[in-house]
Amino acid sequence: MRETRLDTARIQAARRVIDPVFLDTPLYRCEALEPGLGCTVSVKLETANPVRSFKARGTELVASLLAADGSRAVVCASAGNLGQALAWSGRGRGLDVTVVASRFAPVAKLDRIRALGARLELVDGDFDLARERAAAVARRDGIRLVEDSLDIETCEGAATIGLELVGAAPSFDAVLIALGGGALATGVGHVVKALAPEVEVICVQPLGAPAMTRSWHSRRVVTTDSTDTIADGVAGRRPIPAVLDDLLVVADDAVLVREESIMTGMRMLLDHAGLVVEPSAALGIAAILEDRDRFAGRHVVTIVCGSNVDVDAYHRWVGAAPAHRP
Repeated sequence: MRETRLDTARIQAARRVIDPVFLDTPLYRCEALEPGLGCTVSVKLETANPVRSFKARGTELVASLLAADGSRAVVCASAGNLGQALAWSGRGRGLDVTVVASRFAPVAKLDRIRALGARLELVDGDFDLARERAAAVARRDGIRLVEDSLDIETCEGAATIGLELVGAAPSFDAVLIALGGGALATGVGHVVKALAPEVEVICVQPLGAPAMTRSWHSRRVVTTDSTDTIADGVAGRRPIPAVLDDLLVVADDAVLVREESIMTGMRMLLDHAGLVVEPSAALGIAAILEDRDRFAGRHVVTIVCGSNVDVDAYHRWVGAAPAHRP
């Protein structure tokens, strides 16, 4: 495998830094999903933790390094989940955390960031505008800016999920990974390709937020002017070049899925797995729904990456139509 920015030895060492509450998350075959999908499906559940997403695997590394260096403050831009995770990890290490987010982010995510003790600054725009503002705050205050997916700790923290996947039995044929900024995809993809190269790494993004997928297929950064998707956690417009370079090494494919398929995936996870998930976490199921022939007869793992969802919006999406039935 060609080199990425990630290092497998550092990823293995990261498990000693990350709070165990975020490690060894449930991985199990969900037979109830299989009749409707036409393949063997296992779920890697990254929601059963204090911040209800995978993001704290990375922020635990960031906060530990900052605390060790004597830093007292940190800032990040977030669609919601990273902010919660950094607030949780920073609070336990005496860091003052500032999170910049869009005022249009899900209220549940914003409320939780505040509840975890972070200072929340809202911008009248999307995530990429929040990213610009967070960089300005870091320059003004002379503090560390945490950039999701660019900062290697966020990728290598997420990559510990990959260690848990390849260490599981039985083996699987493909892993479906939500693709936004790229930390999850490049992290898990790096480990899978290093330790189980026969497993297909497939990244999934909404049609309404296709920048990273278009970039992967074009093998160069492709930006978009806007996004239009319920999957707020993956709705970026401007891919980071270094992250794309890593993704080009570790991903076998990147696919786009429709909003209807995302909502159907959310309903299936509720009906057949008892899981309330945010839209980004249903992208893997959506990909199977849209290309059943590709996955027929295979064992597929999907990473359920977050469950921080606005309750009213969830009811609108999941109650919009009957759940898929085989």
